[in-house]
Amino acid sequence: MSELLKVAVLGAKGRMGTAAVEALGAAADMELVAALGRTDSLDTLVDAGAEVIVDLTVPASTEANVRFAVEHGIHAVVGTTGWDAGRLAALTALLAKHPATGVLIAPNFALGSVLATHFAAQAAKYFDSVEIIELHHPRKVDSPSGTALRTAQLISAARAGLPAAPDATETALDGARGASVHGVPVHSVRLAGLVAHQEVLLGSPGEQLTIRHDSFNHASFMPGVLLGVRTVGTRPGLTVGLDGYLDLEG
Repeated sequence: MSELLKVAVLGAKGRMGTAAVEALGAAADMELVAALGRTDSLDTLVDAGAEVIVDLTVPASTEANVRFAVEHGIHAVVGTTGWDAGRLAALTALLAKHPATGVLIAPNFALGSVLATHFAAQAAKYFDSVEIIELHHPRKVDSPSGTALRTAQLISAARAGLPAAPDATETALDGARGASVHGVPVHSVRLAGLVAHQEVLLGSPGEQLTIRHDSFNHASFMPGVLLGVRTVGTRPGLTVGLDGYLDLEG
């Protein structure tokens, strides 16, 4: 029998972390060697022999966690938001010094969400207007969501060179038209009872296409987490988006 992949979870006491601990512990090809909370030492990862970490912490600590992992030759699968261009550039520079180590930063682990974002980017160049509505539980600390930011980025790239979406608005209350992310309006909803949901609205005269994905519980993210853990060691360097591990161009 082949040796089990040794995995550790950071942020193990949160909702997402609790689900990840359960999923990784049940995976036949993995061994959960550490489940760290906020005050636990990162040295535990080395002592436990972790080969891959799953970081599900908070934006304030994720960069230090991933840097520690890379510096110790541990692959990282990251679901924590807050990775702006500066942080990504610094991580890329660090990975250049550790060329055998892989890092996946995934704005969303739900495979359906990754596919919905991909489909929206494909469709965006065929419509006059595109807007995003993302809806999450009220405990979410960032807005817009990482998924919405990623979706807007890909949509903007797909629409490069096209005319701006029509919008005759001259006056508006602050925030009424949402946040402009790469030129795409993004509207955030925080509502009790929700988990994670996103709609991309695409319109042209006489028609509308809506691409929507709903995560009803944290189990929806676990297949993507497992895929990331199984793949990251074979993909040295930085990958942003779980779509980088999927064959979406075939």
